[in-house]
Amino acid sequence: MVVATDTKEKSKFVGFPAQALEAILREELMAVAEAEADMNGFALPKEPGVAAVAPVPMDSLVVVEILCSVEDVLGFQPKDATVRTGGYTSVQDALDHMMPRLENQWLKKQGESK
Repeated sequence: MVVATDTKEKSKFVGFPAQALEAILREELMAVAEAEADMNGFALPKEPGVAAVAPVPMDSLVVVEILCSVEDVLGFQPKDATVRTGGYTSVQDALDHMMPRLENQWLKKQGESK
C-alpha cells in the first residue's frame, strides 16, 4: 500500500525580502505618483529613476492603503504607522522612509532585532 503525503511547506525567506518588497512598493507608489501628476496637470519623466525622485506629493492616507500590497511578501500586515504623517514628496522619499521601518517590523516578527 502506498501512502501519499503532502510535503508542501510554507516557503520562508532566509532574510528580509528587501528586493521583492521594494519592487512591489515602487510599482504601487509609481501608480500613485502618476495619478497625482495627472490630477495636477503634469507628466512624470519617462525614465523610471528620474520619475522616482520627481517632486510629486503623495498623501499619507493613500500610501497607507498600498501597504496591504506587501502583506504576502512580509507574511503580516504592516502597521499604518509605517507611513509618515503628512505623506511624501516623491516615490524615493517614501521608499527611503518606509523600507527601514518595514525591515524593523519584519525582524521583530522573526524574533530578531537590528
